[in-house]
Amino acid sequence: MSQNEHRPGVAEVNLVVRHLKLELIDIAKINAALEEIDQLYGLDGVTFDEKSLVLNLAYDASRLCIDGIEEVLKNHNIEVSHDWWTHFKESYYRFVDQNVKDNAAHQPWSCHKTPPGTGRKR
Repeated sequence: MSQNEHRPGVAEVNLVVRHLKLELIDIAKINAALEEIDQLYGLDGVTFDEKSLVLNLAYDASRLCIDGIEEVLKNHNIEVSHDWWTHFKESYYRFVDQNVKDNAAHQPWSCHKTPPGTGRKR
C-alpha cells in the first residue's frame, strides 16, 4: 500500500503503530492469531518478526485498541512478554488509544457562536 492508501475503516489522522514483544511459543499459534487479527475492522497492517518475537501493528485507534488485540492473542493462548519495558509500553498504548478515541468523538465548541435560534448573522 502506498503511504496515503489505507484499508477501509482506517483514518490516517487516527493511525497508530504498535510493537509488542511476545513470549516464546509455537509459530502455528501465532499464524492463526495473525489471521484473526488481520480481519479486525480498523486494522491497517500486522506483521510478526520471528527473530525478535515482536508483533508489529498499525491500526485506527478510534476503532480498535490494544486491548482488542490482546484479547485475540489470549484466545490463542499467546502471552505478551512479562518484562517491564513491554508492560510500560502497554500502559502507554492504552492511554494513547483512549485519548485518540475520546478526541475522535469530541465535538468542538466555541464561545463566540451565537446561540441557536437567535437569527443573528455575524
